[in-house]
Amino acid sequence: MKRHNMKKEFKATQKYLLMSPRKIRLVVAVIKKMKPAEAVEKLPFVQKRAGAELAKVIKSAIAAAKIAGVSETDLVFKEIQIGEGPRLKRGKAASRGMWHPFKRRMSHIRVILTTVNKQSLVSQGPGKQGLPSAGKQISESETKLEKVAEKKTETVKKVEEKEVKK
Repeated sequence: MKRHNMKKEFKATQKYLLMSPRKIRLVVAVIKKMKPAEAVEKLPFVQKRAGAELAKVIKSAIAAAKIAGVSETDLVFKEIQIGEGPRLKRGKAASRGMWHPFKRRMSHIRVILTTVNKQSLVSQGPGKQGLPSAGKQISESETKLEKVAEKKTETVKKVEEKEVKK
C-alpha cells in the first residue's frame, strides 16, 4: 500500500498596488524564512506600509488553504514574488517654468503557499509498514558497518592468538 502526500499549493495575488516593488521587497526579505502564520503576526510591527499590504495577501492565501481543509501550521512559503506593474508618469513643477518628471511605480504581489512534505509511508509486506525508505538505507548501512567491525575484531583476535602461541 503506497500513500503519497501530494503537495498542495495555494495562491493569492494583489495587482496594481501603488507602491514601489523595491520597498515591498525589503519587507519580504524579513519574512521569507518564516511560516505564514508567524509572518502575519509579525508584519503589523514592521514599520513599513508594505507590511500591511503583504499581510492581506498572505491572509488571503491562508484562507484559501483553510477552505481546502489544510491547517495553518502545515503551510510554508513556496514563493513570494514581487513583480513590477505599470508606471504612472508624473512630474513636479520646478523653477523657471521647468518640469521634473518622476514615475509612480506599481507592484504585483504573488504569494504561493504549499503544505509541508510529510514522510510518505511505503509498505513492503507484513510487519514492515510505515518505514520510510531513507530510514531503511540508514539501517542497512549501519548493519554493514557493524559486520565490518565484527570481522575486524575477529581478525585482530586471530592475530593475537597466533602471537600468544609463538
